[in-house]
Amino acid sequence: MFRAAIKTLSVGSRCSLSPGLSEIRHYCRKTPIKVQVSEALSGVALGDVTIQGWVRSVRSQKENLFFHVNDGSSLQSLQIVAPSDLSNPLLTLGSAVEVRGVLKKSPLPKQPFEVEAEDIQIVGECNSVEFPFKIKKRHSPEYVRQFPHLRCRTNSFSSLLRIRSEATAAIHSYFKEHGFVQIHTPVITSNDCEGAGELFQVEATCPQDSEDHKFFSVPAYLTVSGQLHLEVMSGAFSRVYTFGPTFRAENSQSRRHLAEFYMVEAEISFTQSVEDLTKVMEDMFRSATEQVWAQCAEDVDVFYKHVTPGHRETVEAMLNRKFTIISYSDAIDILQRSSEDFVFPTDWGSDLQTEHEKYLVKHCGNLPIFVTDYPYDIKPFYARDNQDHPQHTAAAVDLLVPGVGELCGGSLREERLDLLTTRLEAAGLEETYSWYLDLRRFGSVPHGGFGMGFERYLQCILGIDNIKDVIPFPRFSQSCLL
Repeated sequence: MFRAAIKTLSVGSRCSLSPGLSEIRHYCRKTPIKVQVSEALSGVALGDVTIQGWVRSVRSQKENLFFHVNDGSSLQSLQIVAPSDLSNPLLTLGSAVEVRGVLKKSPLPKQPFEVEAEDIQIVGECNSVEFPFKIKKRHSPEYVRQFPHLRCRTNSFSSLLRIRSEATAAIHSYFKEHGFVQIHTPVITSNDCEGAGELFQVEATCPQDSEDHKFFSVPAYLTVSGQLHLEVMSGAFSRVYTFGPTFRAENSQSRRHLAEFYMVEAEISFTQSVEDLTKVMEDMFRSATEQVWAQCAEDVDVFYKHVTPGHRETVEAMLNRKFTIISYSDAIDILQRSSEDFVFPTDWGSDLQTEHEKYLVKHCGNLPIFVTDYPYDIKPFYARDNQDHPQHTAAAVDLLVPGVGELCGGSLREERLDLLTTRLEAAGLEETYSWYLDLRRFGSVPHGGFGMGFERYLQCILGIDNIKDVIPFPRFSQSCLL
């Protein structure tokens, strides 16, 4: 009860306390309460406190011992001041501690509050000599990546994880505020939404599993997308979304690909316009990024100052300028007129590759661009036919962003039963997707949707080059640590 009441105090508030809260504050001076480092740094509970966390630095003087404790709640660590008689040889960099003492204002201008320790307990020892990270050394992402079980202890990666958490909350907030219903789409599925065949098959290891007896009656896979399940839901809800893990069995160790990553996917019913999709993509990007900037300012600064200097200006331009929209045909024309020596072909009908996407973004002022109306034949069966002969394009759209290339991909869905049936028959998929045809038979409406790679979004707003550095535990070809 006391903790809850104390939390109601405004951070940094200088107004006088009500009698009830004054009594609580007085009580707290007598009985230590547990507070997070972020709360202590705000002075929310001046008085007797208990701090739990990990030691980030230790400095011993003749009469006093100074060390900093961090519990992951803030980029900043809390300084602990203790008399020298509380010194302990086990108090080292990386050790876990519980400190009981008095939280008071600090005499130093760079830190508003500090704790005068009265008791220090070593909860977990740490061999600082063998510990791979040194507090005063800035380690490269490649070095840190070698220790997936320990890299959350570094400043930059703990900042990344707080940003990731806030970005997750921001995306959920955006969809909730705009009337979307969240759907938990399955991880195990019998569908190959993308049609690329890059699937992880799921098989049971139980003894009765054999050729004659399979756990599932049909081949099952880890999902590559929740789109088709969202389309099921779009027959009953006008706006739905999902946010969860997806899997691709790509034999790649590149900076852009993971075997397991997170996707944000949305589906909107009663829409016949690609512009309806681009508006949601752009608004979501802007809303989420502004919230991350507002709530994680210090953590974001870690990247803009030390990891990707100058990237703040790039993101500011993305937030302040409306995204450009060009057609696929215009994009091909731009590529063909360029002096770049591209590895992949730029003929009309060829799919855009990463090198093409990055060039187009640069050509358009290093700002996000939407590319619409792709060739019909290179898009999946569900993409709506524009019926614009002789070009024959689909109502599909990709969002390309600086440093990453494709961030979002979407399309209007083919709601016309006859056209959809013809395409599935041509692909030999009519029986497999008979349930999908049922969606068109029973109350179908024009609809469309898109998916956004969450890790690529983080790469985009932070300027991080390698996708393995924006996910807690990266999974890729030949690597599944932990």
